[in-house]
Amino acid sequence: MIAVTGGTHEEFREYVVARGPALLRAAYQLTGHPNDAEDLLQAALFKTYLAWDRIQDHTALDAYVRRAMVNINISWWRRRKLEEYPSEEIPEPVLAGGPGHLPEQVEQALDRLPNRMRTAVVLRYYEDMTEPEIAKALGISVGTVKSTVSRAMARLRGDLTVPAQRRLESQSWSRQPADLR
Repeated sequence: MIAVTGGTHEEFREYVVARGPALLRAAYQLTGHPNDAEDLLQAALFKTYLAWDRIQDHTALDAYVRRAMVNINISWWRRRKLEEYPSEEIPEPVLAGGPGHLPEQVEQALDRLPNRMRTAVVLRYYEDMTEPEIAKALGISVGTVKSTVSRAMARLRGDLTVPAQRRLESQSWSRQPADLR
């Protein structure tokens, strides 16, 4: 049982009410699943609550919670068994809506990435971490970070190609003489 002293409980509650939605979005970007994001945020907030009195700079609480989420998420996906298996056929990506739905399409494309790729992209482009910082956080080499982010971005580019553009590319390919294909 946690002993609540002074205004700690009320301060923490106010912080969670004010920053909870933004932190939940960050957790969702890390996990790719709403339920997992809620679990991740709850675990990170629990750790933050336990350390509340030791945290001297309360202006850096978001960074503390995000770091806790990254660390917890890494621990969770290291423990998971391999959930993806190679297949003989590559499915065609399906994008809902048109070019006006780009934020949703980006989120959907991120959801389709494996955990390590998604985490590396989120840390690099959403959290603005450097490659050495990501390498340290994930416990991998800088070269692995570079290749992981590069492969993830290539997948995202492929997923985000506009369907009309794909049709034009395939039509131009079919019009080429057979010896050029």
